[in-house]
Amino acid sequence: MKLILASGSPRRQELLKLTGEEFIVHPVNADETLPAGMPLEMAAAFLADKKAAAAAALFPDDLVIGCDTVVLFEDEIMGKPKDEEDAFRMLRRLSGETHTVMTGVSLYCGKQTTVFTSETQVTFYVLSDEEIRAYLATGEPFDKAGAYGIQGQGALLVRRIEGDYFNVVGLPVAALARNLAQFRKAVARPRVTFRRPDPQT
Repeated sequence: MKLILASGSPRRQELLKLTGEEFIVHPVNADETLPAGMPLEMAAAFLADKKAAAAAALFPDDLVIGCDTVVLFEDEIMGKPKDEEDAFRMLRRLSGETHTVMTGVSLYCGKQTTVFTSETQVTFYVLSDEEIRAYLATGEPFDKAGAYGIQGQGALLVRRIEGDYFNVVGLPVAALARNLAQFRKAVARPRVTFRRPDPQT
């Protein structure tokens, strides 16, 4: 049974290597439209599950990991910025505030699946427009949810965090390792087959 990471994120790939697992990278394209009325807190798990399900359809005999990270602030899910002004808007909103980073992780193997979510609170320093523009000039924010990367120069924006640092990077690797171990046990558990009594005996 192969391990499939349904994500093209180099950050997730580096973090998954920390577990010592051998894996195959196979990014998938999945519709990221959320159902109307879905609570924002469920978005990361929902999207991770859609990505894992799409990859599991291609690898039905293997174990698939799907992930999605979202930045939540007040009434907005902040994904990757559309352009420089969108990135500026996000960072201006997050300035001096505490936001939530949620990563959903979905595991699939055949018809068996499990989903978990990791949550971290991140507080920014108050940022001047000049600081934000200087950070945008690095080019770092544009492929990252919330328009910042805590593992890069975005660390200079962060006053404190509460929770798993690696969750903010994009993969709660310690929680994943434990969930993988439990999931493998569940998948390997033999199923009990019940037979009807033979009326001839």
